Amino acid sequence: MNAIADLPYTVTRQRDVVDALRRLLPERCVLFNDEDVRPYECDGLAAYRQMPMVVALPDTEAQLVQILQLCRDMKLPIVPRGAGTGLSGGATPIADGLVLSTAKLNRIIKVDPVSRTAVVQPGVRNLAISEAAAPHNLYYAPDPSSQIACSIGGNVAENSGGVHCLKYGLTVHNVMRVRIVTIDGDIVELGNGALDAPGLDLLAVFIGSEGMLGIVTEVTVRLIPKPQQACVIMASFDDVVKGGNAVADVIGAGIIPAGLEMMDRTSSRMVEPFVKAGYDIDAAAILLCESDGTPEEVQEEIARMTAILTASGATKISVSGSDEERMRFWSGRKNAFPAAGRISPDYYCMDGTIPRKRLAEVLLRIEAMEVKYGLRCANVFHAGDGNLHPLILFDANKPGEFHQAEAFGAEILELCVEVGGTITGEHGVGIEKIDSMCVQYSPQEREAFFAVKRAFDTAFLLNPDKAIPSLHRCAEYGKMHVQRGQLKFPDLPRF
Repeated sequence: MNAIADLPYTVTRQRDVVDALRRLLPERCVLFNDEDVRPYECDGLAAYRQMPMVVALPDTEAQLVQILQLCRDMKLPIVPRGAGTGLSGGATPIADGLVLSTAKLNRIIKVDPVSRTAVVQPGVRNLAISEAAAPHNLYYAPDPSSQIACSIGGNVAENSGGVHCLKYGLTVHNVMRVRIVTIDGDIVELGNGALDAPGLDLLAVFIGSEGMLGIVTEVTVRLIPKPQQACVIMASFDDVVKGGNAVADVIGAGIIPAGLEMMDRTSSRMVEPFVKAGYDIDAAAILLCESDGTPEEVQEEIARMTAILTASGATKISVSGSDEERMRFWSGRKNAFPAAGRISPDYYCMDGTIPRKRLAEVLLRIEAMEVKYGLRCANVFHAGDGNLHPLILFDANKPGEFHQAEAFGAEILELCVEVGGTITGEHGVGIEKIDSMCVQYSPQEREAFFAVKRAFDTAFLLNPDKAIPSLHRCAEYGKMHVQRGQLKFPDLPRF
């Protein structure tokens, strides 16, 4: 079974698990050889890798129920996995555990244009929902940059967003019901197809729980009508502070754009040769502001935003003249991550959220960190809701650079907490930000998280050691962050 001396499990254990799974699943659905499980060693956070002991790919909900019952009886840890596009290590395998992929549960069960809902299995791609709803002039609003590949099950696990989440909300605002399987093999439905459901709001608890509470087998999503028209303003600024302040000015004027994104010069220059979106590569920052609705609404909102951006110091303003040009403007923003490969061997993408009014301040602080750590940082933001995506550029082949990038990222997250924000907006905690949870949450708050976990998973077999740090882990992290006898953020609770 390709076992080697220092494996964290025995050959016997692996064989027992494989044999037990093969009694439940076809042979093709159970993977354990190195060449077969290698693609599952990481998610989109490729810096952290771990080969799984076994991978299971059930075809049906009934098979998934049996797998969970088997894992409970064998005390086998489970890491749920969707399309593997996550960016926080939520799907990073556990060495002596099972990776449970829902990729084969990929049917669109129903699209109902009357109730404006779609019922889909977790392996359905995000964009495929909108494609299926398109004949009814409907679509699914949350649109992560990975929407052509990411699955709805993973979106539910991470509470994913996208460039249009400012106006239309995150996954939690667009999912009405989920059908899940618990660690005991019980099938439970949270929420329903109506506007509200009686009892505790367990649906909101489950969405964003990163696979720690149960496995999704079916999702009912809300569909919305396609707007009659959409138009994008691309505004250039010669100073990042002006660009940051312009975001607050737009929102402060009572306008909620369909999308409000910001990119700094480094980001624009790495993206423009890749997608030829027409970006102003000489600008210190660019804003993309989208309006959608009726032609009259769009015309009025574009005019208002143009006036606000001009008054805020925009040096150049372009307005999309067609839907093709609008999509080209957005293509640059949505391809920012892959475009980073044009200027750097590696990048480390962070994900924090701050109050919009602190955007300019945080940008300047990140610039100072670039000097401190000797690494470049390309900033791409969901600026309208304060969700930052700094891309820290480094070369993993140079000794110590990845650790520098990690320290850089951790300091950005601490800065987010310092200014009144949070350590994640939409990418989740996973293993990447688990230490940063110690900065944001008190021991009492973390114990409350564990209490919810125990209510769903007493055995702690579903994605264990992810997202919620232990008391000991936070104590150790606190020790590491004592500098010259002083703790960072002394007003925050410590041990």
